[in-house]
Amino acid sequence: MRLRILGIVLAGGKGTRLYPLTKERAKPAVPFGGKYRIIDFVLSNFVNSGIHSVYVLTQFKSQSLLQHLADGWQFGGLLKDHFIIPVPAQMRSPGETWYRGTADAIYQNANLIEQSDPHLVAIFSADHIYRMNVASMIAFHEQKRAEVTVAAIPVERRCAADFGVVETARDGHIIGFHEKRADAPAMPGDPDHVFASMGNYIFSTRTLLRELYADAARENSTHDFGRDVLPRLVNRVDMFAYDFQTNQIPGEPANASAYWRDVGTLDAYYEAHMDLRSVSPALNLYNREWPLRTASYADPPAKFTFDDEGRRGQAIDSVVSGGCILAGGMVRNSVLGRHVRVHTGAVVEDSVILDNCDIGRRARVRRAILDKNVRIPEGGTIGYDLDEDKRRHHVTESGIVVVEGLRSSVDISAIVV
Repeated sequence: MRLRILGIVLAGGKGTRLYPLTKERAKPAVPFGGKYRIIDFVLSNFVNSGIHSVYVLTQFKSQSLLQHLADGWQFGGLLKDHFIIPVPAQMRSPGETWYRGTADAIYQNANLIEQSDPHLVAIFSADHIYRMNVASMIAFHEQKRAEVTVAAIPVERRCAADFGVVETARDGHIIGFHEKRADAPAMPGDPDHVFASMGNYIFSTRTLLRELYADAARENSTHDFGRDVLPRLVNRVDMFAYDFQTNQIPGEPANASAYWRDVGTLDAYYEAHMDLRSVSPALNLYNREWPLRTASYADPPAKFTFDDEGRRGQAIDSVVSGGCILAGGMVRNSVLGRHVRVHTGAVVEDSVILDNCDIGRRARVRRAILDKNVRIPEGGTIGYDLDEDKRRHHVTESGIVVVEGLRSSVDISAIVV
């Protein structure tokens, strides 16, 4: 029997700690890796795993996300069970409220589950950078005859307070949940690590609907899977943890380490980009058997011009996207989005530059994140005087300078009416 699987993506996150990158967009719509958005990872994982019936639940500042889904994630409507449909907050709760938690977001759209009538529902977050063969997790779920399976990844025990921790028996049965507690129990046989929940769940449909309706009726619930729904299922249903480290991606070596990053802070977002630069990156974007899909744009190839001493367009240990022109400028250890220009004598180092930025002649940028449409004037500097940078921009705890972008590449002040 072929399983009917419905995918639901939780894509309503505000991403408060990623501000100012989330000033004009939801967290899942934040650009990543030059040409992608964060949401492309979970959607690629679903599609590459054979899950083609997907609802994307949106909420805050969703226009950028909706436009991206329209540009890059449409199947064309030829097959009834092949769709990726964005679902704005429906306000179906009694008080007609926004989503009150992850479980409430699913509850308010329970009608979509009932209409689809799947055997299983895969509920995944759109907040993380990772590749995952979801079919392997589903096979594990079926093998264990589980009613609920929670994807989990080992993290160092000293970091337990940063995660929801899953407590398991040796056979993987979940026997407890501990929400961001420093004293959370270690993994069986490994006192130095805990099992951190990835926020990705497989539910049998009947169990999911029953528990959603029960949770909605509880006045004292926060309507969250990790805090409310899942802890109440301990010792009531067969619930297992799926070890993400056992997940095998087609096209990757059998001994390849599983990659998962929570990019919930600006420093984490920056470090995840730095993971892309090396010869053998921790996150491989070049696996043809497991492509990372996104919107397709008619961008010209990147171009590197001039070859004179002191005026040589070049990029070293960097990712450079389509439409970029390095006209006599140097880029080192950096990730450039689409249509970035680096002019003569300019130097960009250890930085993340989003789309349509312009780095003027002899400007210098290091250890920085530039949001879209930023212009660095001739001779300008970013990252060389943190005291000055703090007066004009946002500087993270680790000293990364974040320059707020503009809504448009058009200079409004230059428009003559």
